[in-house]
Amino acid sequence: METFRFEIVTAEESVYSGDVQEVIVVGTEGQMTILPKHAPLMTMLVPGEIYIKDKDSEMYLAETGGFLEVRSDRVILLADACERVEDIDEDRAEAAKKRAEETLKGSPAHADALIAEAALRRSMTRLKVVEKRRYKKKAAG
Repeated sequence: METFRFEIVTAEESVYSGDVQEVIVVGTEGQMTILPKHAPLMTMLVPGEIYIKDKDSEMYLAETGGFLEVRSDRVILLADACERVEDIDEDRAEAAKKRAEETLKGSPAHADALIAEAALRRSMTRLKVVEKRRYKKKAAG
């Protein structure tokens, strides 16, 4: 199967770079799949998971938003932040989710609610990615 060059970059580091067969991301218009020879495109991303399939494996990452650019020679994802599933601290993500939910319950201030909603989305994305990895391990073993 054909491949294309895919790169994930944050302000701090290059998170991923390699030849892949398929990438699935969550844009502002919903989930999208990028395959070889995809039409050129630039779109905003919302917090969500990234699925990467290369010839030998599958990978899940959590990203907190950014931009995706599809070029003829490569695809670049510029992320605000991005974590590999193995780097996600599930307990910390669960605690962040609970804090955000509590803030949303008790805070009448609009700014606090917006910050809490963003934190809730980030933590739920992390937990979703961890759960998918756990499910894949159970199915394989």
